[in-house]
Amino acid sequence: MIFHILYQERNATRASERLTLSQPALSHKLNKLRYEFDDPLFVKAPRGLTPTPKAHAIAPEIRRLMNGLEQFYSELDTEDFLSRRDKVYIYSTDYMEQKLFARLIPHVQKHAPQLTLVTHNTGSKLPRAELENGQCDIAIAGFYTQLPDTFRQQKVASEKFAVLANRNHSRIGQELDLETYLSCQHIVTTLTGDLHGNVDRGLEKLGLRRQVVAGVSSFLSPARIIRHSDLIVTCLASLAKEAAQLDDGLEIYPVPFELPGVDIFQFWHERTHADPLRRWLREQIRAFLSE
Repeated sequence: MIFHILYQERNATRASERLTLSQPALSHKLNKLRYEFDDPLFVKAPRGLTPTPKAHAIAPEIRRLMNGLEQFYSELDTEDFLSRRDKVYIYSTDYMEQKLFARLIPHVQKHAPQLTLVTHNTGSKLPRAELENGQCDIAIAGFYTQLPDTFRQQKVASEKFAVLANRNHSRIGQELDLETYLSCQHIVTTLTGDLHGNVDRGLEKLGLRRQVVAGVSSFLSPARIIRHSDLIVTCLASLAKEAAQLDDGLEIYPVPFELPGVDIFQFWHERTHADPLRRWLREQIRAFLSE
């Protein structure tokens, strides 16, 4: 910095003013540079200072380094963070990708065009190691438990459950009662292979059980699977609504017993909490999912 300013100004007084240094302090730092480069670098002239041949020789490289530093600091400037080139990794489910990213990606392209979003299908547990080592920036789900103190969380949505079935289901009429519900065969989404979920725990409180005949790893595939069968699926109400909008052969029914909903959270590690770009993205995610 000292060399760069002196080379630009060719005047010790103006250079000291730009650097907010006293002239003795500037002289002391210049002497250190002279020792490091084994050259006077700048000598007195009638109108200030004149660079030596060595100073002229190294000036282009110093200028290049300074430009690089200026760009580095400009990228850290919170006022310009939306123009920063970056990549954010989000762990979530296939349904959340479909629900959120159809609107989030165009929004990001418009407001933060250098930002790239990369999604990864999450497992049943919080991707703790990935959040800690930088492979994951944000995790979004409603089924993570036992969060460490080093993680932040924010509720972004609350979901109720609904039953989705083939409109021509042989057992279901205009309404779906509990007896019919229990007589049907069910498929469930499972990320671990465990077929015992929220619905089954709710039924257990009533001393009841349902017939689960298959578990799939996707939140989206059950709507296609039940389309031409008598299988039914109990899923998030918004998922059921979206599936029925896309396929008029599907029908939505209320869950015929008391079943608590689920809260959807986004999680992030303390290391990314203050980053302005990721903070902005989390705010957009919350806004879209809370609608």
